[in-house]
Amino acid sequence: MPIESGHPDPLALVGLLQLVSPALPIGAFAWSQGLESAFELGWVGDEKSLETWVHGVLDDGLMHCDLPVLARAMRAWAAGDSAALTYWNDWLLANRETRELLEEEERLGAALVRLLDNLALLPSAPRPPESPGYVVMFGLAAWRRDIDERSALLGFAWAWLENQLAVACKALPLGQTAAQRIIERMRPALTRAVETALTLPDDELGPALPGLALASALHETQYSRLFRS
Repeated sequence: MPIESGHPDPLALVGLLQLVSPALPIGAFAWSQGLESAFELGWVGDEKSLETWVHGVLDDGLMHCDLPVLARAMRAWAAGDSAALTYWNDWLLANRETRELLEEEERLGAALVRLLDNLALLPSAPRPPESPGYVVMFGLAAWRRDIDERSALLGFAWAWLENQLAVACKALPLGQTAAQRIIERMRPALTRAVETALTLPDDELGPALPGLALASALHETQYSRLFRS
């Protein structure tokens, strides 16, 4: 049956759902990105403060770092531009401000390489950069699945938000309904972040998250913890 004009490719949509599913076997559930320390420090302790935290990370982090780099990575994969892939992969790794954040990027990236290899989705050229990060490999998976840039960025942001709220539900007295309320209020912010990320020039990229970096650094020596970051 032909795809109706103006409607997304259903195979691409299913590919995106697979890529952002919490069941994807790359271990993303094990990382909190500093959020667990924010709980321990008392910076985040309820629904309102959690929403403020994730909103800030979205605006000052993903919107100016992960999302625009993801778009650039997808274009580089499509163009077979190994130099651009290496540049943006190295740039992103350099912007992971703590050992734990860097380790998360590299380990999720390595896990996604293994998964894509097992699914016969690794291209013969260009090959992944040395120590490929999660964002660059997510870009490869999205490109191989014919997912458009805007949908890929929105899916990436959605998976990040869902994981952050899953962390909160495990480590805080926060119910699933409260998490769904945050998602409902954050939906417009996710779409705005994607639209902004797609317009940013190279010289406006870079995260501004000193609080997250501090929380992540303190997490390295936190006495009791559930997550790896």
